[in-house]
Amino acid sequence: DEILRSLAGPPSPPGQDPPHGWRVAVDCVRANELCAAEPSCSSRYRTLRQCLAGRDRNTMLANKECQAALEVLQESPLYDCRCKRGMKKELQCLQIYWSIHLGLTEGEEFYEASPYEPVTSRLSDIFRLASIFSGMDPATNSKSNHCLDAAKACNLNDNCKRLRSGYISTCSKEISATEHCSRRKCHKALRQFFDRVPSEYTYRLLFCSCKDQACAERRRQTIVPSCSYEDKEKPNCLDLRNTCRTDHLCRSRLADFHTNCQASFQSLTSCPGDNYQACLGSYAGLIAGFDMTPNYVDASTTSITISPWCSCKGSGNMEEECEKFLRDFTENPCLRNAIQAFGNGTDVNLSPKNPSPPITLPPKTEKSPALPDDINDSNTMYDTSVITTCTSIQEHGAKLNKSKEQSLCYSEKTFVDQKAGGSRHWAGRILPIVPTLLLKLVV
Repeated sequence: DEILRSLAGPPSPPGQDPPHGWRVAVDCVRANELCAAEPSCSSRYRTLRQCLAGRDRNTMLANKECQAALEVLQESPLYDCRCKRGMKKELQCLQIYWSIHLGLTEGEEFYEASPYEPVTSRLSDIFRLASIFSGMDPATNSKSNHCLDAAKACNLNDNCKRLRSGYISTCSKEISATEHCSRRKCHKALRQFFDRVPSEYTYRLLFCSCKDQACAERRRQTIVPSCSYEDKEKPNCLDLRNTCRTDHLCRSRLADFHTNCQASFQSLTSCPGDNYQACLGSYAGLIAGFDMTPNYVDASTTSITISPWCSCKGSGNMEEECEKFLRDFTENPCLRNAIQAFGNGTDVNLSPKNPSPPITLPPKTEKSPALPDDINDSNTMYDTSVITTCTSIQEHGAKLNKSKEQSLCYSEKTFVDQKAGGSRHWAGRILPIVPTLLLKLVV
């Protein structure tokens, strides 16, 4: 114990006990090193791994040697260890975590505790940044495509642009006549993007606020759902969950989502600890490259509905549990409030307890054409054939065909009111004087 105490960290101040007795929480890779340095812990850990190999939990617990190993390890640094998302040895860390905790639990609970360190920080600065970009002036706000603005902001950052270009290209690359993309490679590219690009860029792409369908469809297409999300048939949601739990990384991200986004009706925001960042971060972690990946189910501007690609058909006597699992996505007030708050630039620390009602604009007294949503962002985008096609469509007004390019160019051209065909003519006259008008408004 003295050796482990010295290795785990500095002693507690006199008269003050550490939160977990003598143990100091460390990441699981470090905890494994501490355990390996102490013969008793090391031998019991090896015993536990042998006990878990090919045995169910009841059989394991019936073995006295396995039971003794568990009791010893519950007093070791391994028991309280956690992992950091995106850490250098994240997968190794998660494997160590589950090697302990699958022996301590049934392994088939409806909810599992997150193996990641708790998120204690807030996103106030990023929320404020989102509000600045979205525009606080209602007149300007109503004409802006915030998801298009988010894409432009990403293009101005080399890392974001490169990795976004990478996953769009990978997820849009046709392999054969029967297989239009490599889903595995698409998921890997998506995971790299969300794990390596700062959240001020990825969150704006995922959670941008929308007031029209063109914007909402661009948001839905962010992860190229035809490859990363949709499939020929929807699997059963419980089967999808079971598949996810066979992968340490997917299992961890799902547990993290349930820990941080599970609806809490004891809080102001319906989120555990009123922590929007924790929920948005766990959602972004889950979306990054798994079959469990959730996404917006449609381009609705009146409601936000999120769901994994699954259904509860064929659930049998497990239908109630399946529906409950699915509702954690489709009817989750914590997740919905967190997304809406980010889009509006209102972190929980900034929003009043009684939010102000939404501003209702007075009816227009004269006709004025709306600024088009299909502003070309390709000039700073990617050197790929898909984006070149988008640029050509945008510049020459060509009609979209039923090809793979349609989904990527969808938000630029689709859902534009056909009655507003003359809006481009108006926009051509109005756009040159917009900077002058904005300057006068500021003054």
